[in-house]
Amino acid sequence: MSIVILGVDLGKNACSVVGVDAAGAVVVRRSMRRQTLVDYVAKLPVCVVAMEACCGAHYLGRLFAAHGHEIRLMSPEYVRPYVKAQKNDDRDAEGIAEAASRPTMRFVELKTQEQLDIQTLHRVRSRLVAERRSLTNQLRAILLERGTIFPVGRRKLELGIDALLADEDTTLSPRLRQLVAELRELDTRVEALNGEFVELARNDAAARRLTSIPGVGVLNATALIAAVGDASSFAKARDLGAWLGLVPRQHTTGGKPRLLGISKRGNTYLRTLLIHGARAALPSLARSETPLGRWLTGMIERGVHRNAIVVALANKLARIAWASLRKDATFERVYPVAA
Repeated sequence: MSIVILGVDLGKNACSVVGVDAAGAVVVRRSMRRQTLVDYVAKLPVCVVAMEACCGAHYLGRLFAAHGHEIRLMSPEYVRPYVKAQKNDDRDAEGIAEAASRPTMRFVELKTQEQLDIQTLHRVRSRLVAERRSLTNQLRAILLERGTIFPVGRRKLELGIDALLADEDTTLSPRLRQLVAELRELDTRVEALNGEFVELARNDAAARRLTSIPGVGVLNATALIAAVGDASSFAKARDLGAWLGLVPRQHTTGGKPRLLGISKRGNTYLRTLLIHGARAALPSLARSETPLGRWLTGMIERGVHRNAIVVALANKLARIAWASLRKDATFERVYPVAA
């Protein structure tokens, strides 16, 4: 029995394993608990261990890689076409093994513990920002019931609440004051995380290079490093933009190309950050006498919709970020920019 590729369908407690030989024939088909799986793979001769890039895959991947195995992680949507007939754990593991053998398959880079830590901080911050937004809307509605209306904007709301609390004649109830305290606590927690990201970017050379790109701040830089590392898994700059879903969807048949809206595939959080960064940098970049500024001005003069320009700029920033990560270069505004 010579296992060349070991397909593993991960589960919370039990995992299904299928091993195939060089001819693609199944030689092992088992179900085992996670710790048993770790011990089993540790005793195997060096082979390819294939898994879907889901929760727990990077942790197990690092354990298996420490024993000399080659780790291949794949997106579940790329594995799905290889699952035959009825769907079950054994069929999933077999489909994973077959998908990993395809020469054109795209694999997910194995993340380090540092990348996962940064990614965790971003997810925690995203959750806190969502809670703060929900609490802010709730507080506006509660104060509206008491005849108090504030202008649009979180900062204006905070200033208005401070003035309301400083007024001795205010009749705010203790529960309402507690709600305001919860909002300030969320602000404090978000700002603490922002400080962590600033410190991470300051101590990381790649992040410092990324922040030299217009529209790429500390959040964007750290999120890019957490998601793509040194971008070595992308052969070309345009591959990163396509992975982020910043390129048009294609529906071509009979030799007649048809481009639709952006595909919105890949990392939604990172794509959102890049689009927000592009939107913030667009006004200043469009006024600059640089190749990038002239490229933006040309689209504005042609009457391209502003949102389309923003997304095009976000795609351009992603491609510049790829070049910065791959070539260890700082962005220069005088670099020529392809149309």
